[in-house]
Amino acid sequence: KARTLFEKNAAPILHLSGLDVTVVKTDYEGQAKKLLELMESTDLIIIAGGDGTVQEVLQELSNLLSSCMQATFSKIPIGFIPLGKTSTLSHTLYPESTNQVQHIINATLAILKGETVPLDVLQIKGEKEQPVFAMTGLRWGSYRDAAVKVSKYWYLGPLKTKAAHFFSTFKEWPQKHQAALIYLGPTERPPEEPEEKQSRPPFHVRLYRRLALYWSSPPKEIPQEETQDNWEELKISTIELSIATQNRQLDLTRTEDFMNICIEADTVGKGQFVSRGSQKMSDPQMCPEGSQCIQASKCILQLPEGTGGSFGIDNEEYEAMPVEVKLLPRKLHFICDPRRREQMLHAAAQ
Repeated sequence: KARTLFEKNAAPILHLSGLDVTVVKTDYEGQAKKLLELMESTDLIIIAGGDGTVQEVLQELSNLLSSCMQATFSKIPIGFIPLGKTSTLSHTLYPESTNQVQHIINATLAILKGETVPLDVLQIKGEKEQPVFAMTGLRWGSYRDAAVKVSKYWYLGPLKTKAAHFFSTFKEWPQKHQAALIYLGPTERPPEEPEEKQSRPPFHVRLYRRLALYWSSPPKEIPQEETQDNWEELKISTIELSIATQNRQLDLTRTEDFMNICIEADTVGKGQFVSRGSQKMSDPQMCPEGSQCIQASKCILQLPEGTGGSFGIDNEEYEAMPVEVKLLPRKLHFICDPRRREQMLHAAAQ
């Protein structure tokens, strides 16, 4: 279905625009690795899909985020054409549309205009796993667990969301998720560096870089000196914890870089859980009244031994485990509709 939407509505506009377009179809997981072969001659990346496709592309390109090509790759503009069931980034980048086809066309036309906004990325790393990169954030808790089961109650029509949350309350109640959170506060945003237009390097230089990237081992991260006094520790008991970027409500004029950590109270009644669950389906980053909100540039989430369940990272499911979450501020430049950029600047001015 996504491929049909792209070929009927977006592809004709891209080809008619005069762009030299190379399409990489991710028919199976990991096929986005083909992008690495094209990066040297790429001026623009367009991701056509949903949240899962965005995350897959980020994972396949993650070594570029921490390699010698980081500066080059970070400046390549990225366009997003929303085709998936969940396309969270489209709320940030484009105005609302009356239907999906119009939304796809508007997104494609906006890409041709080339206006960009810098978006944050979260680097989420377990003890042994490779880092996972996220544009939206991480969720862990009862609302997320109930949300992934909504589709099982499809036969109930508009009541399926309430049903999933209602049957979730049959488990042990109140539902508490306990952990230790260690975090660092916001960091001051450095001044913007002037952009320098660089000419494309000669073929032999590009070939050497590609071979060097292919054969070299991933560079070791240089540990930054962080005094122990800067870290704060908090024991938490919550019905749901979320760690989110500010990409959903972007402030282009802010002077500090941070991610938002929302720790929701674990004293929620069953009726309130069902009604709030419906609200969080439309706005997963909602931080209800009575929650503890923390701004951090880096955090470590320590889970008790034997903790089960799953994280939701950009709407993709991962096994729950102790993780380190680090903010990579303004790491990628996504193309947005000029009208949305004006709205962001106007809202920030007010």
